[in-house]
Amino acid sequence: MEPGIIIMAAAFVGVLALVFGLYSAFQGNSDSTLDARLAAFTGAAQPSKKDITEQLMRDGMNSAGGFVGGLTKRFVSLPMFFRQANSPIRIEHFLILCAAAAGLGVLIAMVARAPAALVPVCGITTFSFPWLWLWFRRRSRFRKFEQQLPDALELMSRALRSGHSLSSGLNVVSTEMPPPISVEFRNVYDEQNLGISMEQALRNMLTRIPNMDLQFFVTAVAIQRQAGGDLAEILNKISHIVRERFKILGQVKALTGEGRISGVVLMALPILLFFAVYYMNADYVMMLFNRELGRKMITAAVIMQIIGAIVIKKIVDIKV
Repeated sequence: MEPGIIIMAAAFVGVLALVFGLYSAFQGNSDSTLDARLAAFTGAAQPSKKDITEQLMRDGMNSAGGFVGGLTKRFVSLPMFFRQANSPIRIEHFLILCAAAAGLGVLIAMVARAPAALVPVCGITTFSFPWLWLWFRRRSRFRKFEQQLPDALELMSRALRSGHSLSSGLNVVSTEMPPPISVEFRNVYDEQNLGISMEQALRNMLTRIPNMDLQFFVTAVAIQRQAGGDLAEILNKISHIVRERFKILGQVKALTGEGRISGVVLMALPILLFFAVYYMNADYVMMLFNRELGRKMITAAVIMQIIGAIVIKKIVDIKV
């Protein structure tokens, strides 16, 4: 392992620890924490070693989270992204986790004696793992909501036909159906109970769940409340259209399955071959990094991989 890399890593960790330490030193504490510490100093309370350890860990996480939280205020859409994914982790702690994952990737690359050019690549790769998990979680939630929407519309239609109001229909969906659609409809029901108009509450849900079928529902409700009409029949028709679209979408996915698998294989094969050849003959692969022509070839290969991925996605991604 090169001494320069070790010095750079140690300097990075030291500066990070210094920043967090200074922030925790100047960060104001809550009244309850101050009271507990004053009681401990005056002898009114004798905290155990376990309590002291837990308090120090909480203070460290809160200080680091507050520091990173100040940075995340620059990204306005980031809280909405976390809310759409229903993330169990706060934004500040999530970014600290990403930084720790990046540091772990760099450490693994150093321990494995990887080339210096691959060390930042490993750090960026491990840094992206939590973001991929969050993106898949958000995508899975959207997909589940989309699958539950036809049943929710039919349930609301039956509630309207039995004499319930639209607000009661929202409450029925939030009570009878599983998450995530029950959570979103509960939010709409609570918002309109607190004085927000029904149209605005539905638009807020559409902001949280950007779905085309949900937009049909929101538009239909807005038009019906202004011009009148049989909302139950409209919801039945929207539900039927959504189900038919799902059938067509399933047929399209079946027909484009070969293209999607081919795209995955073509994207993963060069990367796997690179690592396989590197472990069999590292000197042969390092020519790509040590020579100017090799670096140009790697740049061209990365650009062509990205272009190929975009083209394949355009071919197999058919809008229904």
